[in-house]
Amino acid sequence: MSVSTERRTGSLVVDNIGELVTNDPTLGAGVLGIVRDAALLVVDGVVVYAGPRTGLPSSEVTGRIDAAGAAVLPGFVDSHGHLVFAGDRSEEFAARMAGEPYTAGGIASTVAATRAATDEQLSMGVARLVREAALSGTTTAECKSGYGLSVEDEARSLRIAGRHVEEVTFLGAHVVPADYADRVDDYVALVTGPMLDACAPYATWIDVFCDRGAFDGDQAREILRAGMARGLRPRIHANQLQHGPGVQVAVEVGAASADHVTHASDEDIEALASSDTVATLLPGAEFSTRAVYPDARRFLDAGVTVALAADCNPGSSYTTNMPFCIAVAVRDMRLTPAEAVWAATAGGARALRRTDVGHLGTGARADLVLLDAPTHVHLAYRPGVPLVRSVFRAGARVR
Repeated sequence: MSVSTERRTGSLVVDNIGELVTNDPTLGAGVLGIVRDAALLVVDGVVVYAGPRTGLPSSEVTGRIDAAGAAVLPGFVDSHGHLVFAGDRSEEFAARMAGEPYTAGGIASTVAATRAATDEQLSMGVARLVREAALSGTTTAECKSGYGLSVEDEARSLRIAGRHVEEVTFLGAHVVPADYADRVDDYVALVTGPMLDACAPYATWIDVFCDRGAFDGDQAREILRAGMARGLRPRIHANQLQHGPGVQVAVEVGAASADHVTHASDEDIEALASSDTVATLLPGAEFSTRAVYPDARRFLDAGVTVALAADCNPGSSYTTNMPFCIAVAVRDMRLTPAEAVWAATAGGARALRRTDVGHLGTGARADLVLLDAPTHVHLAYRPGVPLVRSVFRAGARVR
């Protein structure tokens, strides 16, 4: 998966699909729009037919794949990642597993390592993680800055991210760096002024960590509105460590997504349900920090749109594996397998305001995953097993 990947020219048929997940209920059964005994026709990287094999149009094709009765689903859309960093925090993880609490304080060590790294080192790190994600079926990924926390280092983080992913987010407001520890207002002024000026040309989104030890509601609102005035679209880290104003700020500014939402009140869920803001749940973070998992059932039953993302970062969720996140969400967040797969595909697309990915309906970009399994349920049923056989992005094989 790379932003330089071009659409495959010509046509491709994927035939003999046992279970095709389209995420289009007009094409098949249930929320996943499941079609059995199905086929796909792809022309120039775009889906032109998804349905029963018996309805496959006759045409000359340049490629054909026999799925041999296996399941095919849309490529995973990972809408939350922190891929530009240097350094290692495995000792911090080991300490947490020995009983020390997670406080987000380790971000400072990653900032120091990232600032000291060369552009080449950082770019190689992002490329490695993007390749790793593709191996487990991710075909669209978002990447944030946030480990530079200076004008120069945030801008170069975004430039580097843009070489490898389509969705780039300015997160200068990750935490307050040590050199501004007693001057939070000055740092907010830096983020909304010179840093935003340097970073806006390289990003589509603006994000802020609104939580204990980071930025309060008023600061988050100011930062997001400054980014919006520069044409960036808002998203927010909300309520990971404790309950706070993050969700309400997200809905107020029309954020595409409120991420983490580990601690959500009934009022928060009601606000999300009455808005277009997606609740993006990050099970890898709770897994890695031994925090309490959010109850996704509460969100879904209230009518909230839910996404799943990997939250790959060196401190609290060092994974790129979306099937792992699906399995954990089913086991510990009370999602059904179908709901988790939808959240990891169509949900992630909603969180990025994308209509071309996350589904396999007509006109979708041909991002698809072929499993070594008969149904999508096996992603949660067989946790940890490498079930992804083949991955295509825009009709071109990436695995």
